[in-house]
Amino acid sequence: MRRTESDGLPASLPADRPKGEALREILEGLVASLGPGAELPSERVLAEHFGLARMTVRTEIDRLVTEGLVYRLHGRGTFVAEPRVAQAVLFSSFSEDMRARGVTPGSVVRSRELIEAGPFLARTLEVAAGAPVAEFERVRTADGEPLALERVYLSAERFPGIQDADLEHASLFELLAESYDTSLSGADQRVVAVAIEAEEAPLLGVDEGVPGLRFHTLARDTRGVPAYYATSLFRGDRYEIELHQTRTDGA
Repeated sequence: MRRTESDGLPASLPADRPKGEALREILEGLVASLGPGAELPSERVLAEHFGLARMTVRTEIDRLVTEGLVYRLHGRGTFVAEPRVAQAVLFSSFSEDMRARGVTPGSVVRSRELIEAGPFLARTLEVAAGAPVAEFERVRTADGEPLALERVYLSAERFPGIQDADLEHASLFELLAESYDTSLSGADQRVVAVAIEAEEAPLLGVDEGVPGLRFHTLARDTRGVPAYYATSLFRGDRYEIELHQTRTDGA
């Protein structure tokens, strides 16, 4: 029997719910039941099937797009997006984060070199201006798919020989602990929403201008001394931040 676009949809909307809200719940359930890349019924099919205005259908699909649950391809349709990876509240490595979520982490080292610390890096890493700093650029992957573009900077005087380290197959956290007796206790982190630029987009497998999250991270050891500074650009369609907030008594 030939399948149609309306297969899997209920016959009608619940009568006791606002139409938009009811459609949104149906679409969310449909997305949850389908795999990444599966196509949703078209706006026309949804509107005719449920007796809705096209604008009502478009509004609810727009909500799903904004939330990153689906994506549109011009002239082709609307498709279920890959599930997003959520950043853990605890300070942990990329590899630890991925493994905790059942995803295989990976890295592709694009470049490694020794540079001189300019004013910003000297101040951030607490080294002398002009001191040697190891710079690595890596594409971080999840199950083989690019997720983030990372640049990390470490003092080459504090960590001698680190510029030759194999960061394609090893965790930086583990390397610092095992080879340099340096354990990390926490990090200062700032996150900025950005548009992914032309030179970054191909490395992440996205189009220029799509949303991204740029993390600026200063990791510290157990003495509070800076261990490394990193910038990490994550795909906005595959990564999100989860926060747990508490409220103290008072205003």
